[in-house]
Order: sequence, then C-alpha cells, then structure tokens
Amino acid sequence: MKNKCVIMNWANESSPKEFILLGFSDRPWLQMPLFVLLLISYTVTIFGNVSIMMVCILDPKLHTPMYFFLTNLSVLDLCYTTSTVPHMLINICRNRKTISYGGCVAQLIIFLALGATQCLLLAVMSFDRYVAICRPLHYVVIMNHWFCLRMVAFSWLTGFGNSVLQSSLTLNMPRCGHQEVDHFFCEVPALLKLSCADTKPIEAELFFFSVLILLIPVTLILISYSFIAQTVLRIRSAEGRRKAFGTCGSHMVVVSLFFGTAIYMYLQPPSSTSKDWGKRVSLFYGIITPMLNPLIYSLRNKDIKEAFKRVMPISFFYKK
Repeated sequence: MKNKCVIMNWANESSPKEFILLGFSDRPWLQMPLFVLLLISYTVTIFGNVSIMMVCILDPKLHTPMYFFLTNLSVLDLCYTTSTVPHMLINICRNRKTISYGGCVAQLIIFLALGATQCLLLAVMSFDRYVAICRPLHYVVIMNHWFCLRMVAFSWLTGFGNSVLQSSLTLNMPRCGHQEVDHFFCEVPALLKLSCADTKPIEAELFFFSVLILLIPVTLILISYSFIAQTVLRIRSAEGRRKAFGTCGSHMVVVSLFFGTAIYMYLQPPSSTSKDWGKRVSLFYGIITPMLNPLIYSLRNKDIKEAFKRVMPISFFYKK
C-alpha cells in the first residue's frame, strides 16, 4: 500500500497542472522588442498566407497541382504559427509565464504534426516540379486530381501519426516535479531537459523518427532537383532555362530555410544544443519562416502576381 502511494505521488509530480515557460525571462529588456517582433511577424503571416489561399482558390488559372500544394502549405503555416504565437504574446505581457499541462500537450502535438506535414508536403511539391519539367508530356496523367489528393492526405496523416508517437515518448518521461521549461513554447528538446531519468534511449528513438521525417524528404527533394538541373541545362533557350529555374527557385529557398533550421534542432542531442541558440532557431523556423514563405512565393512567382492583379483589391502593390 505504501509503495502504491509513492508511485501515485511520483506520477502526480511528473504531470504538473502547468508549466512555466522561461523564454528570455532572465533578460527583461528583450521582452518589448520580442513582443513587437512577434506581433509584426504574426500579422504578416496571417495576411500573407490568407492572401495566397484566397487568390489560389478564387483564380481559376491557379487551379493546378502546384497551387493546390501551395494552398496547403499556406494553411500549414497559418496553423503552425497560431499554435504558439498568440500564447507567447500573452505570456510576454504577464509576470508569471505559464501554460497549462493540457495546453502544453496540445501545443506539442499540433506543432510536431504540422512541422512533419510540412516536411512531407515540401517533398511532394518537389516531385510536382520534377514531373512538370522532366516529364511534361505525362504531367496531366501523373499529377491527376486523385493522386494529388492522396499525396496531401498522406502528408497530413503521416505528420499527425509521427506527432502522436514523438509526443507520447516525450511526455512519458519522468520529470520529478520539474516545471520550468527553458523555452517560449512546448517543444521536444526543451521538454526532454526536464526529465530526471536517462534520456538517451528516448533520444535514440526520437532521432530515428526525425531521420524519417526530415532526412528522407530532403533526400528526395535533392534527388528531384538533381534531375531537374540536368534537364534544364539541356534546354538550349536561355529564356527557357530562366523560366524553369524561376519556377523552382522559390521552392528551394523555402526548403533551405525550413529544413536547415529543423535539422539543426532535431538531429542532435538536446544536451548538445545551446539553450539560447535553440530558442533563436525555434523562433526562426516556427515564426519567421512561415512569415517569409508567402512573401517568397508571391514576390518571385509571376503567376501569383498576375492573379493578385485579377482578384485582389490590393493589386497596386504588385504593379511594376
């Protein structure tokens, strides 16, 4: 009976009612600049991604696989930032920066799920570009409506499945009453540092899942673009080469920004990551990258700019 009580007490301590998110609490002078940065970034993210979603839906000329995937990417970016930024803005304005246990679990699951889904969706988008440039005569047959729907559904379902697995492994680690998360939001590396047990076995399992979700898609992307580069270099027309590279340039910029920072965070042990660097990198791929994505695609994509002129009342921003 005594042992049973001890186990129950330990379980209660391991699952606190709330966590304290430290963020940059040790540097109060950063609170106001960070609040302004987050508010501006979040506003631009909402406006940019909603605009791309609207123009891709409203303009019939953009009802193609490429823009169908881009619409999904905008939905992901919008949900991705909404899962963390509003709570961060509220916490910056409070003396006690907390998040409920349930809120932390929800934040962790959603953030992981959408991040993994984005990895897979970027790989799908690279395959779409490969087919468009290397197999143009077969494009309509290969990238048919049902195939695109299945690829997107696979990305979403796999992303959420990976999230449930990684979240379960992370949240089941004993924390022995530790509540202070040295981060702005609930993320795997920060939560693992709360554990009072050996985290190496769990880190190995999480590393395996991260390799599947990060390295396999980025490898497929690199393979796709190696074939694309070979095909483009065989095009005799300089204008044709420029157009082909232009359609892929935006995607490669997004891939580099997202995968570079995510690999830095998830493919190394949490203990080897500088806490300040980890927080800065998380801010970049969790907040700055979703803000930059619509700007990159809209400013570099001629079709998007033309569509804005046709369907959006703010078209004067895009006039030459």
